Amino acid sequence: MSGLPRMDEKQLRRARKLIRSQCCNYDHGNCILLDDGEPCVCVQGISYSVLCKWFRNAVLPADCELYADVMRNRPEKSCLVCGKPIFSTSNRAKYCPSCAKRERRKQDAKRKREHYWNLRK
Repeated sequence: MSGLPRMDEKQLRRARKLIRSQCCNYDHGNCILLDDGEPCVCVQGISYSVLCKWFRNAVLPADCELYADVMRNRPEKSCLVCGKPIFSTSNRAKYCPSCAKRERRKQDAKRKREHYWNLRK
C-alpha cells in the first residue's frame, strides 16, 4: 500500500468533484463496479490514496493539473502565458488549453488585420 499515490485534502475535494461528474461507475455515492447485490461505497471518494484503477486510468487524466499533482508526473514544459504544466501528445504545444484558445484568437485577429491592410495597398 505504500507505493500508492496519496492526495492531500484539497486534491481529495477536486477528485470527489471529478468522480461525481466524470466517473461512469459512480451512483449517488456508491460504486457500480463493487456492487455485489448490496450497495458499496465508492472507495476513491473516501480515501486519500489512489486505490481505484478505473479512477487512476480513466477519470483522473481528465484533470491534467490534478493528475500531475497526484501522480507526481511533472511535465517538462509549461505554458508560456500562465506557467501551468502542459500535457500534450505532440512536441509543438506552447500553451495550456485555456490560454491556447485566447492566443489562437489573438493570432487570428493579427493575421486577418495584416491581410486586410496588405490588400489595401
